[in-house]
Amino acid sequence: MMSNAEFSCVFEAGSPPDYLAWRDPVRAIAHAAGEAIVRIYASDFAIEHKADNSPVTEADMAAHHLIVAGLQALTPDIPILTEEGGLPDWAIRQHWARYWLVDPLDGTREFVKRNGEFSVNIALIQNHQPVLGVVYAPATGADYAGVFGVGSWRFTGDAALPIKVRSVPLRPTTLALSRSHGSRREQLLIDALINPVVIRCGSALKTCLVAEGAADLYPRFGPTSEWDTAASQCVLEAAGGRMITLTGERLAYNQKDSVLNPSFLAFGAALPLSLAQLARIAE
Repeated sequence: MMSNAEFSCVFEAGSPPDYLAWRDPVRAIAHAAGEAIVRIYASDFAIEHKADNSPVTEADMAAHHLIVAGLQALTPDIPILTEEGGLPDWAIRQHWARYWLVDPLDGTREFVKRNGEFSVNIALIQNHQPVLGVVYAPATGADYAGVFGVGSWRFTGDAALPIKVRSVPLRPTTLALSRSHGSRREQLLIDALINPVVIRCGSALKTCLVAEGAADLYPRFGPTSEWDTAASQCVLEAAGGRMITLTGERLAYNQKDSVLNPSFLAFGAALPLSLAQLARIAE
């Protein structure tokens, strides 16, 4: 859990809003989107490609429309930025102190491969930091939420089970790595550790594995978009973990025209190598 000093940086004055009260309504929105995704997942869906050659399906768009409608009904005065909704001009976005940041279907490549490792990601950003995050994997039922300064949970049926990062890193180190974005840098990291355990997984679920203590580190040596990371970052940080850049700064949002993230490290109690060593691996 974040310190009082870090928490006060997010909220400029007064008591923080009761974002915990929005946790379950936002989960309900994510579940509704997940139901639509699963219906399409079971069909012979069409696949298109965006300008950057990333895949998009009718499931991405169905989830987008459901989430936008649900969030507008819940908080009509808070702007919404989603991967499928177009990027508002920076001249507009730079004035957003609070907004919803959404990836309606994170892990479209995993969706296309039908391996179940995709998720619905919904985050609320306050002053450049995620304060509420929901990550829901409709194909597997994995269901996480985090509220900054309050805690993180994995949901099983009606039970909300608190989760925490590992208090002490285990040996060998357990790495959560991308299933679809393997790289030479990842192999260099594997070679630098002593017989690490490697879990290959898609979407934001890798960060959630760190949040619940099933992995020690998820390194991302390459670009992602802000909607890919915000929800799971909140789950991780509220569970006691950290998500930082290779220069040691906390990953932040809506600070520039581009929505691309730098390389980052999502980890629990401690890094298995020094930040300098990890930065050299990422070069």
